Amino acid sequence: MTEPAVTFGPFTLDASRNELRNSGEVVNISQRAITLIAALINANGQTISKSELMEKAWPGMIVEDGNLTVQIAALRKALGSDADGNDWIVTVPRVGYRLLLPHPALTAEPVVLPSLAVLPFQNLSGEAEQDYFADGIVEDMITALSRFKSFAVVTRNAAFLYKGRSVDLKTVSAELGARYVLEGSVRRAG
Repeated sequence: MTEPAVTFGPFTLDASRNELRNSGEVVNISQRAITLIAALINANGQTISKSELMEKAWPGMIVEDGNLTVQIAALRKALGSDADGNDWIVTVPRVGYRLLLPHPALTAEPVVLPSLAVLPFQNLSGEAEQDYFADGIVEDMITALSRFKSFAVVTRNAAFLYKGRSVDLKTVSAELGARYVLEGSVRRAG
């Protein structure tokens, strides 16, 4: 089974082909450097100890720490700097190394969910003491609908400002910021 290609910044590591690309162009690095960058990517921004990296790059061999330093320096040279001028590989003193992963842009557009307002239902039973029944049904509907992740529901307090009032649905929609407005009536019999 081949491993999927992994992308960070302008780079793509295709471990199954043992190649690293920068904006589509192959970066000329050694097999050990490929192994090291793969280990750093798999750590997902966490620090990896020098001993772990050495075991991955030179499994079962005893080598000097200087070999790791040389490979990391070669990797830093091949990767260059990120958009902020920082090295892609960060040294964590006396511990190891970590890969500086780019953060998503803070200016990304927020996801705006469609919203729904459930207005208080009209009590058609003719008995004023049954208003609690109508209000309870609306509250239960708001609670149940708020469990769905695909849309937002206007709060009960905001929707109940319209209780007992004759309103224009377009005005209510605009005032509450709701794309959809649900209104209704209820009658308790028996």
